Order: sequence, then C-alpha cells, then structure tokens
Amino acid sequence: MAKVNEARKERMAEKIVAAFGGVSGKTIAVLGLTFKPNTDDMRESPSLVILPELTKQGARVRAYDPEGMNEAKKHLQVEMCTDAYAALEGADGVVILTEWNEFRALDLKTAKRLLKRPLMVDLRNIYRPEEMAKIGFSYVSIGRPPVGM
Repeated sequence: MAKVNEARKERMAEKIVAAFGGVSGKTIAVLGLTFKPNTDDMRESPSLVILPELTKQGARVRAYDPEGMNEAKKHLQVEMCTDAYAALEGADGVVILTEWNEFRALDLKTAKRLLKRPLMVDLRNIYRPEEMAKIGFSYVSIGRPPVGM
C-alpha cells in the first residue's frame, strides 16, 4: 500500500509540472502542507514528496498552511509565507494540496490579480471547473478535464 501511495504522490508532482509547462525557474504557491486539514500532522503528507520534486526540477516554492508551518519547516526546504495571499503574490500559479476551509473561501478575484498567471492546480477538487473558467483561471483538478488551458 505504501508503494501505491508514493506512486500516487509522484503522479501528482508530474501533473503539476505538466500544468505549468515545466517548473524550472517558476515560482509556485502551495496552499496546504499537512496530511489533512485542522491538524499540524505531516506524516504521509503529499507535500513531503511533491515539494522536493518541484524544487529538484528548479521551482521556487512559496508555501502556506494554517496550522502546519512549524512542523513543515522541520521537513521541507521551501519559503514559508505568513498567509495564503502572501504565497500567491507574484507566483506563476498555485497548487492546493490540503482542503482547508480557508482555501475554499479564497477571494478568487484577488488571487487571480496576485498571480503572474491565473493557473490553479487543485489536487483536492475544492472548486468547480465552470466557476474557475468564468473567473478566468486555467484550472486543473483530479479526474475532471482541465479548463482554460
């Protein structure tokens, strides 16, 4: 089972790289570092596989998690931000790894304005593709066709 989970996390990293058209030299905002929302638990968190892979491929990762920042700092060598909007500012796109309610409530128009490119890779399917397309995002999620790409 552990091998299957690790392979799944590696496929998520590949999905992100593909959505960004390669990540070398790009800044990626990552929202959510913990295994699940409402905890600081990093055990088995996809971020522990995905973020090192993105940085290995040349990405600059700017991350935020509502509760897991201190724990994440012990495991990840990425730039930690004070809030979601700080992570988004100037990034080439955003990746959602944990389905915190705070991320469900993002002001998407503000998020779009802060990003260099309105690209979201939502690995938790917290938004509806048609809503994201209407706002003007390129949106990639799991098990659904991408929009605006």
